[in-house]
Amino acid sequence: MQNLPVIDTFQFFGPNDTPAIVDFRVEWEATGPAVPHGMGSAVAATDPGAFLGEIAPAVSTGSFSGEEFGFAFESNRGASTSPRGYAQIGTERNGSFL
Repeated sequence: MQNLPVIDTFQFFGPNDTPAIVDFRVEWEATGPAVPHGMGSAVAATDPGAFLGEIAPAVSTGSFSGEEFGFAFESNRGASTSPRGYAQIGTERNGSFL
């Protein structure tokens, strides 16, 4: 996503709103095999386990930046969830669509 317009709301000399733009790019890469999860239609559609999916451990990597009048920020290039965090990637269908 590039040049996404947003409104930055902050409390500095009273409530303020100012237009801003942000850029972000996130990539996901599986680090292991996808494993089946969920109980499908074996439980009620309102049960939290009423889904079927395949989920794999993953690493996410991204870059983020933004700017507004008088202020800008940029993340380290290639900020990642590895090795300190965890991400998942997969597909699923919930209880309404089993």
